[in-house]
Amino acid sequence: METDVLAARVAEVRERIERAKERAGRTDPVTLVAVTKTHPPEVVRAAIAAGVADVGENRVQEMEEKVAEVGRGAVRWHLIGHLQRNKAAKALPLFDLLHSLDSLRLAEALSAAAAKAGTTVRALAQVNASGEETKGGFEPEELVDALGRIALLPGIEVAGLMTMAPFTDDEGAIRRAFRRTRELAEDAGRQLPGFRARHLSMGMSNDYEIAVEEGATLVRVGSSIFGERGA
Repeated sequence: METDVLAARVAEVRERIERAKERAGRTDPVTLVAVTKTHPPEVVRAAIAAGVADVGENRVQEMEEKVAEVGRGAVRWHLIGHLQRNKAAKALPLFDLLHSLDSLRLAEALSAAAAKAGTTVRALAQVNASGEETKGGFEPEELVDALGRIALLPGIEVAGLMTMAPFTDDEGAIRRAFRRTRELAEDAGRQLPGFRARHLSMGMSNDYEIAVEEGATLVRVGSSIFGERGA
């Protein structure tokens, strides 16, 4: 893919983000995480050349291969897909931010790996704000208790929440899920001393503008920039 084509698409997404911010009366920054899953390392390099500073990957093995090819420090790496507990130690040195902390057991595995490595892992707690059975993450009712338990673990810092919109074309339902996530973050901040959701990771190619209007600070956009997976 030509760098100028990528740069034009990235610019268009950023322009749409800014317009969504204006509609919401926001002036704080929103970070574009360009999702390069299934695309080869040369696409990541082209994205960097087009001005992308944050890249998202779904799987540890694919991220490991791209980090080796592109360079750990070439870009900020975001692991956005489900992380299996038995891969926590392997994944730890690969990413800057994990978007999918979806269970206490995973938090414990990450904490143990981070303590052993002498580092701190930064993560977002995934919440199932839509209530869909096919979605992972903490249920809204258990979120505050879970965040309180995770806060007691060494080597792990929860920097906010992540959610995925429901599988629907109903804009109202999508908006409600994003709004619910923002409200959950605000509620957790009131109940848990020391917890502040600096980041809300919400919105993908089809709904990132709605997410920005509802408070997203990180949007995960793939096909709007790179085309369909594997294309």
